[in-house]
Amino acid sequence: MKDSVIILSGGMDSVTLLHDYQERIALALTFDYGSNHNAREIPFARLHCQQVGVPHVVIPLAFMHEYFHSSLLSGAADIPEGSYADENMRSTVVPFRNGIMLAIAAGMAESEGLKYVMMANHGGDHAIYPDCRPEFVSAMSEAMRLGTYPGIELLAPYTRLTKADIARRGKQLGIDYSTTWSCYKGGEKHCGRCGTCVERIEALREAGIDDPTEYDALSEHP
Repeated sequence: MKDSVIILSGGMDSVTLLHDYQERIALALTFDYGSNHNAREIPFARLHCQQVGVPHVVIPLAFMHEYFHSSLLSGAADIPEGSYADENMRSTVVPFRNGIMLAIAAGMAESEGLKYVMMANHGGDHAIYPDCRPEFVSAMSEAMRLGTYPGIELLAPYTRLTKADIARRGKQLGIDYSTTWSCYKGGEKHCGRCGTCVERIEALREAGIDDPTEYDALSEHP
């Protein structure tokens, strides 16, 4: 039964969720909030929606780029390099990004007569991003339920999984991860050095997937 809206970035995690739960997904929403890598992600989000036959809507959130402060919004040169767990990766936090997107998705779900909103946060996000943690997911789901007539709920089935776990599921589903985007710098190729590139490399390796990603020739990724 088609009962859900998914927030789809075009990255590994949300693309896997789209394929994993395609039988339930009635609508995919991608938010263009002016990040360094939005322009690289959005075409992949569109591609995967076409593959599974799910309608896709891109919603502009230009105000976030204009008024919010984050290295994810201010240019590739500001993106820190190194492990995702490093303290300097906190600069990539876009304040309450998921809260804003989920609120819009809840409104879309109610407008379309749907019952659930799905997001692809995972265990590796928790240390850095407050709006990916289990406590946030639970509280936001309750707020959405109370704030909508049909009681819209948030589904986040990957919350306690690692990125490698998600990659393993993607391998089972036959997903081509070369048609996803991770790099926060948003260049022509993945840089291979920023935290999300390092996390991608490690997850694919741990999942036993030959990495199909094109990296910058100067990259010395692990």
